Order: sequence, then C-alpha cells, then structure tokens
Amino acid sequence: MVANRVPVAAGWEETFEERFRNRAGQIDKQPGFVRMQILRPQSEGAPYVVLTTWQDRAAFEAWVGSEDFRLAHSNPMPKEAFDGEGGMEMHEVVLESEAATDR
Repeated sequence: MVANRVPVAAGWEETFEERFRNRAGQIDKQPGFVRMQILRPQSEGAPYVVLTTWQDRAAFEAWVGSEDFRLAHSNPMPKEAFDGEGGMEMHEVVLESEAATDR
C-alpha cells in the first residue's frame, strides 16, 4: 500500500479533487493495481491522503515507470496550490479486519 500525503492549499481543494475525477479509471488499467482512495482531510491544515493498493511492490514500481504515470504527472498544479511538502510512504499490510456479515 502506498500513501501519498498532499498538503493542498486553501482554495485549491476542488481543483485537486477534480484532477483525480478526470483521470478516474486510468490507473485501474494498470497490471497489479487493486484500489485507490482519495481521502479528504477533516481538520484544517491536514493533508489529503492518496492511498493506492497494489498486488506487490513490483506492480507499483512498474506503474511509476509507465507512460500512464508520466502522463498523469505531466501537467502539475502550480506551486501555490500546495501548502508545504508532501510525502510518500510505502506500507505492507500485516493485519486486516472487516465487519462480519450476517449469514
């Protein structure tokens, strides 16, 4: 799982979210892609979090080296759209739990 923390400046939130809506479905076509979630912060000053889940690290690294990745990042938002430095984190799931379903 990859978490990209993006500190979006006030007033740029809708533009940031719209960029993902416009590309919705593109990453889905990548081999090894499992899911993406865009998490909107609920407290002032907190970053957005873009979570992507991949079958394995190799699948993520292949996407980063792909033409689709280059295209998705070829027209970045202006510097004033961000309020500080973001960061990317990679995690490995060691435990997962889901709500029980009625049978």
